Amino acid sequence: MNGAVINIPNLLTLTNLFCGCCAVLFLLNAQPETAAWFTLTSFVCDYLDGMIARAMKITSLLGKELDSLADVVSFGVVPGTMIYLLLSGFDTQHIHLNALPAFILSAFSGLRLAKFNLDTRQTTYFMGLTTPACTVFMLGITLAAWNNTFGVGDFIQGNAWLMYVLIPVLSLLLLSEIPMFGLKLKSFDFQSNAPMLALLAILLASVCFLKMLALPVTVLCYIAISVLFRDKVTG
Repeated sequence: MNGAVINIPNLLTLTNLFCGCCAVLFLLNAQPETAAWFTLTSFVCDYLDGMIARAMKITSLLGKELDSLADVVSFGVVPGTMIYLLLSGFDTQHIHLNALPAFILSAFSGLRLAKFNLDTRQTTYFMGLTTPACTVFMLGITLAAWNNTFGVGDFIQGNAWLMYVLIPVLSLLLLSEIPMFGLKLKSFDFQSNAPMLALLAILLASVCFLKMLALPVTVLCYIAISVLFRDKVTG
């Protein structure tokens, strides 16, 4: 197989990492909407690199390690930066020491990714909340706060303690032993993709009414569905 073709998954992973770095940059310049586009690109690249590698039957220890290293930034540092931005009131002109605990989530994301690489159980399903799902959750809250959708921005500013509660809750979910449905496309039959299609339907239905808050709502539904159908997740 051509060497350039073999490296396509790794190039997608590096694009994921590049976009994650750009997302951090725009977040720290109080441009969350631009950061969201880079984060979306990171999601697409993260989804495609594994799918293409499986389709091409490419197995690579380098690719596996590189994927986790990229995810530490795109789905670890990025959501931590989002919480930092919320705790700082979107003030990027000064360093806010009170907002630094936000990066505890980034640290736990790195730990979750390291554990994932060593856990042989997580082939068809995940143990605990995935870092991309955690990022989707925070992205929705950040965009809703930025646009003050349904007064979310004002509410967070008046109840900053909620963010301090959210940090350990998300961190513990990342390391939890809750089996959760895998959402990557592995075949084209309806049954194996039912959880992903159900969540997509929830997202599309709720976005009309909740706007960006549809993202965290969908993640909560993902967790709830995984808990309710625990036997099917691991079956």
